[in-house]
Amino acid sequence: MSGAKFAAIRCVLEGRLRRAVIYALAACAALVALAHTPAIAGDKTVELKISLWVPPAHPLTPATRAWADDIEKASGGTIKATVFPSEQLGKAFDHYDMARDGIADVTYVNPGYQPGRFPIIAAGQLPFTFGDGKKGTLALDEWYRKYAPTEMKDTKFCFAFIHDPGALHGKKKIVLPADLAGTKVRPAQSTIAEMVRLLGGTNVQASAPESRDALERGVADEITFPWGSIFLFGIDKVVKYHMDVPLYTTVFTYNINLDTYNSMSPAQKKVMDDHCTPEWAAKVAGPWAEFEANGRVKMKALAGHEVYPLTDDQLAQWKQAVQPLHASWATAAKKAGGDPEKIEADLQAAIAKFGAGL
Repeated sequence: MSGAKFAAIRCVLEGRLRRAVIYALAACAALVALAHTPAIAGDKTVELKISLWVPPAHPLTPATRAWADDIEKASGGTIKATVFPSEQLGKAFDHYDMARDGIADVTYVNPGYQPGRFPIIAAGQLPFTFGDGKKGTLALDEWYRKYAPTEMKDTKFCFAFIHDPGALHGKKKIVLPADLAGTKVRPAQSTIAEMVRLLGGTNVQASAPESRDALERGVADEITFPWGSIFLFGIDKVVKYHMDVPLYTTVFTYNINLDTYNSMSPAQKKVMDDHCTPEWAAKVAGPWAEFEANGRVKMKALAGHEVYPLTDDQLAQWKQAVQPLHASWATAAKKAGGDPEKIEADLQAAIAKFGAGL
């Protein structure tokens, strides 16, 4: 055999070998990718019912749909979800029990709608705790993760978040804590309800969708509410005065029915776990925080409404007036088996970490 022919044959053989190696590597890569796919075609399809009590126009609704779409994509289409807004599956007050009982698979919970039931997370509802919705969500979620498995043990906790700080809005101008005496107030959550009682007011229980009617009929005079949602629920039509101070935030959680979660394959559970993180809490709540902050700007420019700041002295009086709420919260947390000093220290550390305070 001539040298030229030998060289030609060697080139052919080397080329085939290289191709074989490339094909083998590609096959290995495909197997590795398959092994790391969160869900595979063999998993049974899970149909999630996600229940919200806010209307379709609320920023939380499209954000939740985007969250659900990402879950479906990550699961290879084996976890599908339908979002039910506007209390279609049950009243706002009942959403934690709806997740517990399987009426819905995932629910949007306001723990403060049930006074005394969730005393630990109520630390996030004390007045003048948070100054920013987005940073506050990161702080709240990171802090509460260690406590949720105990306090919300009959559901699977997904994540926690807050709205941008809300204020007091009403038919008369409230400047000092004493002005609240004799006033009928719809509180945003249980801690604010306690504040109203402490300052001599009367609480009117109404969920967010029911609030305008309560004000319109004179059942309530004032309401604590975030700024953008004042417009969303039509409350701007029945109130005139707005205290321009970050009075409070409301804590919220997304909770999953335990049977639904436990029935999933390990791969599907991982998909859900990957979507129950502080990052996803921020993604879902972020558009809402922006919406509420923009509502404050909108209200300031609206004719027929007075948005009034407090002086340093007036603000100091409010902060002093609500101090008993801290002691009351500590008592409730201790009664539930918690260490109030440790819980509050952990929360303040998270707030400082994310710069979420006032």
